[in-house]
Amino acid sequence: MNIPADVRAQAQDLLDFIDASPSPWHAVQTCETRLMAAGFSRLDEGERWTLATGGRHFVVRGGSSIIAFIVGSQPAATTGLRLIGAHTDSPGLRLKPKPADDAGGMVRLGVEVYGGPILATFADRDLSLAGRVNVRTPDGYTTHLVRFDEPLLRLPNLAIHMNREVNENGLKFNKQTELPLLLGVSEDGTKAEARFRQPIADRIGVKADDLLTWELNAYDTQKGAFWGVDREFVANSQLDNLASCHAALSALLATSRPDATCLCAFFDHEEVGSESATGAGGSFIGDVISRLAASAGLDGEDQRRMLARSFFISADMAHGWHPNFPAAYEPCHHALVNAGPVIKHNANQRYSTSAETAARFMAICAKAGVPCQQYAHRTDLGCGSTIGPIVAARLGIPSVDVGSPMWAMHSIRESAGVLDHGYMIAALSATLNG
Repeated sequence: MNIPADVRAQAQDLLDFIDASPSPWHAVQTCETRLMAAGFSRLDEGERWTLATGGRHFVVRGGSSIIAFIVGSQPAATTGLRLIGAHTDSPGLRLKPKPADDAGGMVRLGVEVYGGPILATFADRDLSLAGRVNVRTPDGYTTHLVRFDEPLLRLPNLAIHMNREVNENGLKFNKQTELPLLLGVSEDGTKAEARFRQPIADRIGVKADDLLTWELNAYDTQKGAFWGVDREFVANSQLDNLASCHAALSALLATSRPDATCLCAFFDHEEVGSESATGAGGSFIGDVISRLAASAGLDGEDQRRMLARSFFISADMAHGWHPNFPAAYEPCHHALVNAGPVIKHNANQRYSTSAETAARFMAICAKAGVPCQQYAHRTDLGCGSTIGPIVAARLGIPSVDVGSPMWAMHSIRESAGVLDHGYMIAALSATLNG
């Protein structure tokens, strides 16, 4: 398979993007860094905004959600908005508020299951911690991002000699008793909590007693990689859904002077329902759009004209056809890896796609010279959902759900196609420049 050099470079940049972003807060920081390098300025929700034509700005809410936009050159009431949405969070294991426990001479960290990860894939991996920590100060507290590059934690498997049916029945963990992560050997005279706190305090240069609260997740320290006989696939954690964030951000950064205002929104908490202040079910995107309209001097009538002429792409990953499990797929709806973006359909509105919006995205792909595919889930299997129906309902704008096909969705080590990532960037770029 021939992989063009520029597409290979885009895939390598995706792997670098993910490797720099082991938590939703790091993902937003990575986006911020790239946006500021491209001349975008940060706005504060607590300040007044002054927006001019061609302005390139972004705003962060809660540290884990970010919206970036370019103000179009033409009246928004005439052109509408071009919006792309994705999410910064991924399923996994999150530390509890008081996680440290001494069990038989070992320090363990208690975790909660966040979203719907494939728990078995976390076993025997080189895990570490990443997220944010709040530290006491004389005036209150400050927030620090923290990550450990070296493996710090592990979830060792039980030997097959003690779990003889594992290959027949599958690897299963009791979420309360069998998922705590091993941190280290207990030390005489040192409490388990101190063993947990001290490395974090040392990493950010504070006293252990000054650590107030944290939001930390376990992540896989193995870097992203190419694989396949022609290196035509990528493997990494968090492809769902940092691959979509990267594709949308790449498209926005490649957009110079669009006629319509272009907006990319990356939300936290999609994997747990989006109902939060930083999630797609909150007010974040509506608040930003209202401020864009107010800055442009649009009255209520023109705001509604703007929304009626807008278009939203919900970009989330799609289920790629797996030749080892053909019975898991709906006939005639096999989304092949490296065969182009997937338009996702569901009659019960788990996806926001309609026949009209699907046709519109097909036209966008044709304009970009990109192939596209269509997917529907087996009727007798529960279908996942996305931010698409949520945002479309709240804003009242036409929406389509699309994604790059992938394997092992919600595994700690997912796979996707190199060509597909390039195709998605091209399609999203055509959307913003259309």
